[in-house]
Amino acid sequence: MIRISSQQVFSSGINRLQELNSNLNSTQQQISTGKRVNKPSDDPVAAARILKLDQELSRVSTYERNVDLADNRLSQEENALESSIDILQRIRELTVQAGNGSLSANDRQSISSEIEERLGQLANIGNTRDASGEYIFSGFQGSVQAFQQNEEGSYVYQGDEGQRVLEIDDGVTVPISDNGKGIFVNIPAAATGEYTTNVSGGFISGVSVVNEADLNAAFSGGFPGDISLTVDAAGIIQAQDSQGNALAVTPATYESGEPFVVAGVEATIADITPGAGDSFTLKPNERQSVFGTIENLIAGLESIDKGTPEGLAEYDDLIAQSLVNLDNAQESILLKQTELGGRMNAVESTRNFLADSSVYTNEIRSQLQDVDYAEAISNLSFQSFVLQAAQQSFAQVSQLSLFDRL
Repeated sequence: MIRISSQQVFSSGINRLQELNSNLNSTQQQISTGKRVNKPSDDPVAAARILKLDQELSRVSTYERNVDLADNRLSQEENALESSIDILQRIRELTVQAGNGSLSANDRQSISSEIEERLGQLANIGNTRDASGEYIFSGFQGSVQAFQQNEEGSYVYQGDEGQRVLEIDDGVTVPISDNGKGIFVNIPAAATGEYTTNVSGGFISGVSVVNEADLNAAFSGGFPGDISLTVDAAGIIQAQDSQGNALAVTPATYESGEPFVVAGVEATIADITPGAGDSFTLKPNERQSVFGTIENLIAGLESIDKGTPEGLAEYDDLIAQSLVNLDNAQESILLKQTELGGRMNAVESTRNFLADSSVYTNEIRSQLQDVDYAEAISNLSFQSFVLQAAQQSFAQVSQLSLFDRL
Protein backbone atom coordinates (compact mmCIF):
# COMPACT_ATOMS: atom_id res chain seq x y z
CA MET A 1 0.00 0.00 0.00
CA ILE A 2 1.28 3.44 -0.95
CA ARG A 3 0.75 6.11 1.59
CA ILE A 4 -0.08 9.58 0.38
CA SER A 5 0.17 12.35 2.86
CA SER A 6 -2.07 15.39 2.92
CA GLN A 7 1.03 17.51 2.11
CA GLN A 8 1.59 15.58 -1.12
CA VAL A 9 -2.03 16.01 -2.10
CA PHE A 10 -1.90 19.75 -1.53
CA SER A 11 1.47 20.18 -3.32
CA SER A 12 0.35 18.16 -6.32
CA GLY A 13 -2.91 20.06 -6.56
CA ILE A 14 -1.25 23.46 -6.26
CA ASN A 15 1.39 22.60 -8.87
CA ARG A 16 -1.30 21.49 -11.29
CA LEU A 17 -3.29 24.67 -10.73
CA GLN A 18 -0.18 26.79 -11.29
CA GLU A 19 0.57 24.94 -14.51
CA LEU A 20 -2.96 25.41 -15.79
CA ASN A 21 -2.95 29.06 -14.78
CA SER A 22 0.40 29.59 -16.51
CA ASN A 23 -0.93 28.07 -19.73
CA LEU A 24 -4.03 30.25 -19.49
CA ASN A 25 -1.92 33.39 -18.95
CA SER A 26 0.30 32.44 -21.89
CA THR A 27 -2.72 32.10 -24.17
CA GLN A 28 -4.13 35.39 -22.91
CA GLN A 29 -0.80 37.08 -23.68
CA GLN A 30 -0.79 35.62 -27.19
CA ILE A 31 -4.27 37.04 -27.82
CA SER A 32 -3.45 40.45 -26.34
CA THR A 33 -0.15 40.82 -28.26
CA GLY A 34 -1.20 39.01 -31.40
CA LYS A 35 2.02 37.01 -31.24
CA ARG A 36 2.35 33.27 -30.88
CA VAL A 37 5.99 33.57 -29.81
CA ASN A 38 6.48 36.20 -27.09
CA LYS A 39 9.63 34.74 -25.55
CA PRO A 40 12.19 32.20 -26.75
CA SER A 41 10.81 29.48 -24.48
CA ASP A 42 7.48 29.62 -26.33
CA ASP A 43 9.16 28.05 -29.41
CA PRO A 44 12.98 28.09 -29.40
CA VAL A 45 13.34 27.11 -33.07
CA ALA A 46 10.81 29.67 -34.26
CA ALA A 47 12.31 32.33 -31.97
CA ALA A 48 15.75 31.84 -33.57
CA ARG A 49 14.31 32.15 -37.07
CA ILE A 50 12.28 35.21 -36.09
CA LEU A 51 15.46 36.87 -34.78
CA LYS A 52 17.19 36.34 -38.15
CA LEU A 53 14.15 37.63 -40.00
CA ASP A 54 14.09 40.74 -37.78
CA GLN A 55 17.73 41.36 -38.67
CA GLU A 56 16.89 41.00 -42.35
CA LEU A 57 14.01 43.46 -42.03
CA SER A 58 16.32 45.92 -40.25
CA ARG A 59 18.84 45.59 -43.10
CA VAL A 60 16.13 46.16 -45.71
CA SER A 61 14.79 49.17 -43.79
CA THR A 62 18.27 50.75 -43.71
CA TYR A 63 18.73 50.29 -47.45
CA GLU A 64 15.23 51.62 -48.14
CA ARG A 65 16.19 54.82 -46.32
CA ASN A 66 19.34 54.99 -48.46
CA VAL A 67 17.24 54.48 -51.58
CA ASP A 68 14.99 57.37 -50.59
CA LEU A 69 18.04 59.57 -49.96
CA ALA A 70 19.59 58.61 -53.32
CA ASP A 71 16.32 59.23 -55.15
CA ASN A 72 15.90 62.65 -53.53
CA ARG A 73 19.46 63.73 -54.36
CA LEU A 74 19.25 62.51 -57.95
CA SER A 75 15.82 64.08 -58.47
CA GLN A 76 17.11 67.38 -57.13
CA GLU A 77 20.10 67.26 -59.47
CA GLU A 78 17.87 66.32 -62.41
CA ASN A 79 15.60 69.30 -61.72
CA ALA A 80 18.61 71.61 -61.48
CA LEU A 81 19.97 70.38 -64.81
CA GLU A 82 16.56 70.72 -66.43
CA SER A 83 16.40 74.34 -65.29
CA SER A 84 19.92 74.87 -66.65
CA ILE A 85 18.83 73.61 -70.07
CA ASP A 86 15.91 76.05 -70.06
CA ILE A 87 18.20 78.97 -69.21
CA LEU A 88 20.78 78.03 -71.85
CA GLN A 89 18.05 77.67 -74.44
CA ARG A 90 16.83 81.19 -73.67
CA ILE A 91 20.39 82.55 -73.86
CA ARG A 92 20.81 80.81 -77.20
CA GLU A 93 17.64 82.45 -78.49
CA LEU A 94 18.96 85.83 -77.36
CA THR A 95 22.31 85.11 -79.04
CA VAL A 96 20.58 84.33 -82.34
CA GLN A 97 18.62 87.53 -81.92
CA ALA A 98 21.84 89.45 -81.28
CA GLY A 99 23.18 88.20 -84.60
CA ASN A 100 20.59 90.26 -86.44
CA GLY A 101 22.55 92.89 -88.34
CA SER A 102 19.78 95.48 -88.05
CA LEU A 103 19.99 95.74 -84.25
CA SER A 104 21.04 99.04 -82.76
CA ALA A 105 23.57 99.46 -79.95
CA ASN A 106 20.66 99.92 -77.51
CA ASP A 107 19.08 96.68 -78.71
CA ARG A 108 22.32 94.84 -78.11
CA GLN A 109 22.57 96.41 -74.67
CA SER A 110 19.08 95.19 -73.81
CA ILE A 111 19.95 91.68 -74.94
CA SER A 112 23.18 91.81 -72.95
CA SER A 113 21.27 92.87 -69.82
CA GLU A 114 18.88 89.92 -70.05
CA ILE A 115 21.73 87.50 -70.72
CA GLU A 116 23.47 88.85 -67.62
CA GLU A 117 20.33 88.14 -65.58
CA ARG A 118 20.21 84.62 -66.98
CA LEU A 119 23.87 84.18 -66.08
CA GLY A 120 23.03 84.95 -62.45
CA GLN A 121 20.20 82.42 -62.54
CA LEU A 122 22.53 79.79 -63.95
CA ALA A 123 25.06 80.49 -61.18
CA ASN A 124 22.32 80.06 -58.58
CA ILE A 125 21.50 76.67 -60.08
CA GLY A 126 25.18 75.72 -59.99
CA ASN A 127 25.10 76.58 -56.28
CA THR A 128 22.03 74.48 -55.51
CA ARG A 129 21.93 73.05 -51.97
CA ASP A 130 20.36 69.86 -50.68
CA ALA A 131 18.10 69.53 -47.62
CA SER A 132 21.13 69.46 -45.30
CA GLY A 133 22.48 72.71 -46.76
CA GLU A 134 25.35 71.19 -48.75
CA TYR A 135 26.16 72.31 -52.29
CA ILE A 136 25.29 69.41 -54.57
CA PHE A 137 27.77 70.36 -57.32
CA SER A 138 30.85 70.87 -55.10
CA GLY A 139 32.06 67.27 -55.12
CA PHE A 140 33.29 66.24 -51.68
CA GLN A 141 33.47 69.90 -50.58
CA GLY A 142 29.78 70.14 -49.76
CA SER A 143 30.26 73.12 -47.46
CA VAL A 144 32.04 75.14 -50.18
CA GLN A 145 30.00 77.21 -52.62
CA ALA A 146 30.52 75.58 -56.01
CA PHE A 147 30.77 78.73 -58.15
CA GLN A 148 32.06 82.05 -56.85
CA GLN A 149 32.95 85.26 -58.60
CA ASN A 150 36.61 86.27 -58.59
CA GLU A 151 37.95 89.83 -58.49
CA GLU A 152 37.23 90.25 -62.20
CA GLY A 153 33.61 89.18 -61.70
CA SER A 154 34.03 85.85 -63.48
CA TYR A 155 32.50 82.72 -62.04
CA VAL A 156 35.14 80.18 -60.94
CA TYR A 157 34.60 76.64 -59.73
CA GLN A 158 35.65 76.21 -56.09
CA GLY A 159 34.78 72.58 -55.38
CA ASP A 160 36.72 69.42 -56.17
CA GLU A 161 36.18 66.59 -58.65
CA GLY A 162 34.83 64.10 -56.12
CA GLN A 163 31.67 62.06 -56.62
CA ARG A 164 29.70 60.76 -53.67
CA VAL A 165 28.28 57.25 -53.76
CA LEU A 166 25.73 55.53 -51.55
CA GLU A 167 25.17 51.83 -50.90
CA ILE A 168 21.55 50.94 -51.60
CA ASP A 169 21.84 47.16 -51.23
CA ASP A 170 24.51 44.61 -50.40
CA GLY A 171 27.31 45.29 -52.87
CA VAL A 172 25.18 47.77 -54.84
CA THR A 173 26.29 51.41 -54.87
CA VAL A 174 25.04 54.37 -56.88
CA PRO A 175 26.63 57.82 -57.41
CA ILE A 176 24.40 60.46 -55.83
CA SER A 177 26.30 63.59 -56.87
CA ASP A 178 28.25 65.11 -59.74
CA ASN A 179 30.87 67.81 -59.49
CA GLY A 180 30.20 71.08 -61.27
CA LYS A 181 33.54 71.00 -63.04
CA GLY A 182 32.53 68.03 -65.16
CA ILE A 183 29.12 69.52 -66.00
CA PHE A 184 29.63 73.27 -66.34
CA VAL A 185 33.39 73.80 -66.76
CA ASN A 186 35.09 71.12 -68.89
CA ILE A 187 33.08 71.83 -72.01
CA PRO A 188 34.60 71.67 -75.50
CA ALA A 189 34.78 75.17 -76.92
CA ALA A 190 34.43 76.34 -80.49
CA ALA A 191 37.67 76.56 -82.43
CA THR A 192 39.20 80.02 -82.29
CA GLY A 193 41.95 81.89 -84.07
CA GLU A 194 44.17 84.72 -82.97
CA TYR A 195 47.14 86.73 -84.12
CA THR A 196 50.45 85.61 -82.71
CA THR A 197 52.19 88.46 -84.54
CA ASN A 198 50.19 91.16 -86.28
CA VAL A 199 52.39 93.11 -88.70
CA SER A 200 49.99 93.99 -91.50
CA GLY A 201 47.03 94.94 -89.32
CA GLY A 202 44.84 92.24 -90.87
CA PHE A 203 42.57 89.82 -89.02
CA ILE A 204 41.61 86.16 -88.82
CA SER A 205 37.99 85.04 -88.61
CA GLY A 206 35.50 82.30 -89.44
CA VAL A 207 37.37 79.64 -87.48
CA SER A 208 35.41 76.41 -87.06
CA VAL A 209 35.90 72.64 -87.08
CA VAL A 210 34.41 71.34 -90.33
CA ASN A 211 35.79 67.80 -90.28
CA GLU A 212 36.24 66.15 -86.89
CA ALA A 213 37.74 63.01 -88.46
CA ASP A 214 40.48 64.98 -90.25
CA LEU A 215 41.27 66.86 -87.04
CA ASN A 216 41.62 63.62 -85.07
CA ALA A 217 43.66 62.01 -87.84
CA ALA A 218 46.08 64.95 -87.97
CA PHE A 219 46.63 64.63 -84.21
CA SER A 220 46.45 60.85 -83.91
CA GLY A 221 49.32 60.85 -81.43
CA GLY A 222 47.30 62.74 -78.85
CA PHE A 223 44.61 65.30 -78.20
CA PRO A 224 44.65 68.10 -80.82
CA GLY A 225 46.94 70.99 -79.97
CA ASP A 226 47.31 74.46 -81.42
CA ILE A 227 47.95 75.00 -85.12
CA SER A 228 50.46 77.70 -86.14
CA LEU A 229 49.98 79.58 -89.43
CA THR A 230 52.20 81.89 -91.49
CA VAL A 231 52.03 83.17 -95.07
CA ASP A 232 55.35 83.29 -96.96
CA ALA A 233 56.39 85.80 -99.61
CA ALA A 234 55.00 83.58 -102.36
CA GLY A 235 51.58 83.66 -100.68
CA ILE A 236 51.73 80.03 -99.58
CA ILE A 237 50.05 79.30 -96.25
CA GLN A 238 52.36 77.31 -93.99
CA ALA A 239 50.84 75.30 -91.12
CA GLN A 240 52.41 73.34 -88.26
CA ASP A 241 51.09 71.45 -85.26
CA SER A 242 52.28 72.13 -81.71
CA GLN A 243 55.16 69.67 -82.25
CA GLY A 244 56.44 71.48 -85.35
CA ASN A 245 55.09 68.94 -87.85
CA ALA A 246 53.89 70.34 -91.17
CA LEU A 247 50.14 70.19 -91.90
CA ALA A 248 48.53 70.32 -95.34
CA VAL A 249 46.45 73.41 -96.21
CA THR A 250 43.67 73.49 -98.82
CA PRO A 251 43.86 75.69 -100.80
CA ALA A 252 47.48 76.36 -100.00
CA THR A 253 47.62 79.81 -101.64
CA TYR A 254 46.52 82.79 -99.53
CA GLU A 255 43.70 84.93 -100.83
CA SER A 256 42.38 87.69 -98.61
CA GLY A 257 38.96 86.89 -97.12
CA GLU A 258 38.78 83.43 -98.69
CA PRO A 259 38.45 80.39 -96.41
CA PHE A 260 41.00 77.58 -96.27
CA VAL A 261 41.06 74.29 -94.36
CA VAL A 262 43.87 72.77 -92.32
CA ALA A 263 43.49 69.54 -90.33
CA GLY A 264 39.72 69.76 -90.56
CA VAL A 265 39.65 73.35 -89.30
CA GLU A 266 38.39 76.14 -91.53
CA ALA A 267 39.55 79.74 -91.17
CA THR A 268 39.78 83.01 -93.10
CA ILE A 269 42.64 85.53 -93.10
CA ALA A 270 42.20 88.99 -94.55
CA ASP A 271 44.18 92.15 -95.23
CA ILE A 272 47.75 90.94 -94.69
CA THR A 273 50.88 91.25 -96.77
CA PRO A 274 52.40 87.86 -97.67
CA GLY A 275 55.86 87.44 -96.21
CA ALA A 276 55.47 90.42 -93.89
CA GLY A 277 55.90 88.23 -90.81
CA ASP A 278 52.29 87.86 -89.70
CA SER A 279 51.61 84.67 -87.71
CA PHE A 280 48.42 83.16 -86.38
CA THR A 281 47.32 80.41 -83.99
CA LEU A 282 44.29 78.18 -84.41
CA LYS A 283 42.94 76.62 -81.21
CA PRO A 284 40.63 73.70 -82.03
CA ASN A 285 40.87 71.96 -78.65
CA GLU A 286 40.04 74.65 -76.13
CA ARG A 287 37.70 74.00 -73.21
CA GLN A 288 35.63 76.74 -71.68
CA SER A 289 33.11 76.85 -68.87
CA VAL A 290 29.57 77.73 -69.77
CA PHE A 291 29.93 80.73 -67.47
CA GLY A 292 32.99 81.87 -69.43
CA THR A 293 31.08 81.52 -72.68
CA ILE A 294 28.24 83.69 -71.43
CA GLU A 295 30.59 86.23 -69.84
CA ASN A 296 32.53 86.60 -73.12
CA LEU A 297 29.26 86.98 -74.99
CA ILE A 298 28.10 89.76 -72.67
CA ALA A 299 31.43 91.55 -72.92
CA GLY A 300 31.44 91.30 -76.72
CA LEU A 301 27.89 92.57 -77.08
CA GLU A 302 28.79 95.63 -75.05
CA SER A 303 32.24 96.41 -76.44
CA ILE A 304 32.74 95.26 -80.04
CA ASP A 305 32.51 98.02 -82.60
CA LYS A 306 30.81 96.73 -85.76
CA GLY A 307 31.75 99.87 -87.70
CA THR A 308 34.97 98.37 -89.11
CA PRO A 309 35.54 95.19 -91.15
CA GLU A 310 37.67 93.81 -88.33
CA GLY A 311 35.01 94.63 -85.75
CA LEU A 312 32.23 93.14 -87.86
CA ALA A 313 34.24 89.92 -88.37
CA GLU A 314 34.99 89.78 -84.64
CA TYR A 315 31.31 90.25 -83.81
CA ASP A 316 30.21 87.59 -86.27
CA ASP A 317 32.79 85.20 -84.81
CA LEU A 318 31.55 85.99 -81.31
CA ILE A 319 27.98 85.06 -82.21
CA ALA A 320 29.00 81.93 -84.12
CA GLN A 321 31.39 80.71 -81.43
CA SER A 322 28.92 81.49 -78.65
CA LEU A 323 26.24 79.43 -80.37
CA VAL A 324 28.62 76.48 -80.73
CA ASN A 325 29.71 76.77 -77.10
CA LEU A 326 26.13 77.03 -75.86
CA ASP A 327 25.21 73.95 -77.90
CA ASN A 328 28.18 72.09 -76.43
CA ALA A 329 27.12 73.13 -72.92
CA GLN A 330 23.60 71.90 -73.52
CA GLU A 331 24.95 68.63 -74.88
CA SER A 332 27.14 68.22 -71.79
CA ILE A 333 24.14 68.69 -69.52
CA LEU A 334 21.94 66.42 -71.63
CA LEU A 335 24.55 63.67 -71.42
CA LYS A 336 24.59 64.05 -67.64
CA GLN A 337 20.79 63.91 -67.59
CA THR A 338 20.91 60.64 -69.53
CA GLU A 339 23.40 59.28 -67.02
CA LEU A 340 21.18 60.43 -64.16
CA GLY A 341 18.23 58.65 -65.76
CA GLY A 342 20.18 55.39 -65.73
CA ARG A 343 21.04 55.86 -62.06
CA MET A 344 17.45 56.67 -61.16
CA ASN A 345 16.28 53.54 -62.98
CA ALA A 346 18.77 51.50 -60.96
CA VAL A 347 17.54 53.12 -57.74
CA GLU A 348 13.91 52.40 -58.65
CA SER A 349 14.72 48.77 -59.48
CA THR A 350 16.49 48.38 -56.15
CA ARG A 351 13.53 50.00 -54.37
CA ASN A 352 11.17 47.46 -55.93
CA PHE A 353 13.49 44.59 -55.05
CA LEU A 354 13.77 45.73 -51.43
CA ALA A 355 9.99 46.16 -51.20
CA ASP A 356 9.44 42.62 -52.50
CA SER A 357 12.06 41.30 -50.10
CA SER A 358 10.38 43.09 -47.20
CA VAL A 359 6.96 41.66 -48.10
CA TYR A 360 8.34 38.12 -48.40
CA THR A 361 10.28 38.36 -45.13
CA ASN A 362 7.27 39.76 -43.29
CA GLU A 363 5.11 36.93 -44.59
CA ILE A 364 7.54 34.29 -43.29
CA ARG A 365 7.87 36.17 -40.00
CA SER A 366 4.10 36.40 -39.68
CA GLN A 367 3.71 32.67 -40.21
CA LEU A 368 6.19 31.99 -37.44
CA GLN A 369 5.14 34.64 -34.95
CA ASP A 370 1.55 35.74 -35.44
CA VAL A 371 -1.15 34.01 -33.43
CA ASP A 372 -4.13 32.17 -34.89
CA TYR A 373 -6.90 33.97 -33.05
CA ALA A 374 -9.54 31.29 -33.65
CA GLU A 375 -7.26 28.60 -32.29
CA ALA A 376 -6.06 30.78 -29.41
CA ILE A 377 -9.58 31.76 -28.34
CA SER A 378 -10.64 28.11 -28.50
CA ASN A 379 -7.61 27.15 -26.39
CA LEU A 380 -8.38 29.95 -23.95
CA SER A 381 -11.95 28.74 -23.50
CA PHE A 382 -10.82 25.16 -23.00
CA GLN A 383 -7.99 26.11 -20.62
CA SER A 384 -10.37 28.29 -18.60
CA PHE A 385 -12.80 25.41 -18.32
CA VAL A 386 -10.05 22.98 -17.26
CA LEU A 387 -8.72 25.47 -14.69
CA GLN A 388 -12.16 25.97 -13.20
CA ALA A 389 -12.72 22.22 -13.00
CA ALA A 390 -9.32 21.70 -11.38
CA GLN A 391 -10.01 24.46 -8.88
CA GLN A 392 -13.36 22.95 -7.92
CA SER A 393 -11.85 19.46 -7.66
CA PHE A 394 -9.00 20.70 -5.50
CA ALA A 395 -11.41 22.59 -3.27
CA GLN A 396 -13.42 19.43 -2.64
CA VAL A 397 -10.38 17.25 -2.07
CA SER A 398 -8.80 19.76 0.26
CA GLN A 399 -11.88 19.58 2.53
CA LEU A 400 -11.74 15.78 3.00
CA SER A 401 -10.72 14.45 6.46
CA LEU A 402 -10.73 11.00 8.09
CA PHE A 403 -12.49 12.50 11.10
CA ASP A 404 -15.53 12.99 8.86
CA ARG A 405 -15.80 9.19 8.67
CA LEU A 406 -15.59 8.50 12.42
